[in-house]
Amino acid sequence: NARVHMKNVEVLQDKIFECDEPILKHLIDIELAYTETPGFTLKFHFDSNEYFSDTVLTKTYDLKIEVNSDEPFSFDGPEVVESAGCPINWNKGKNITVKTVKKKQKHKGHGQGRVVTRQIKVDSFFNFFSPPERLEDDDDDPDRVAEIAQDYELGLFFRDRFVPKAVLFFTGDIVDDDDFDGDDEDDELEGDEDEDEEGDPNFKPSNNAAEVKECKQQ
Repeated sequence: NARVHMKNVEVLQDKIFECDEPILKHLIDIELAYTETPGFTLKFHFDSNEYFSDTVLTKTYDLKIEVNSDEPFSFDGPEVVESAGCPINWNKGKNITVKTVKKKQKHKGHGQGRVVTRQIKVDSFFNFFSPPERLEDDDDDPDRVAEIAQDYELGLFFRDRFVPKAVLFFTGDIVDDDDFDGDDEDDELEGDEDEDEEGDPNFKPSNNAAEVKECKQQ
């Protein structure tokens, strides 16, 4: 079950809320498809459920590939430039991404009141399918910049890490290569060799020292 895979991922744990749990039980699979733009689309497959009528929810990321001809080796891979989600056809009263708030207002002139109803956004994983709009060139709002950066990073995580290694996330055997240092591995192997030599009853120490001494005496 793809939901179980997601629950085992530390990166996703703070993106999944209690209200998401009943819906994610219906998540069957997450599919990755590459587009010609270039870019990629994440397809979240669901079985029939009481929350929405869709069987597939999609999130598409457009990439930009620009290599500096003067410094080609500085190229760090494609860059996400925009993302697009999809509408979710929520069943009546089942939209968990918003909640309805009623507020009483009094008229300043005659004092009569009225009830105003409005919807406010609620934290939910399914906000992933309603990404922030692309920044304009003159828009440097730090909150929007951070929100868009987080959205792009999450999409790349699904593409590069989660989908290809879903089975390892499920079993808990996933290994982050960044947690390991190649030098430590070499040191460990060298230590093992020394230990094996000392514990080997057939091991014979080198006579190089004696040979050198004999050469000096000559």
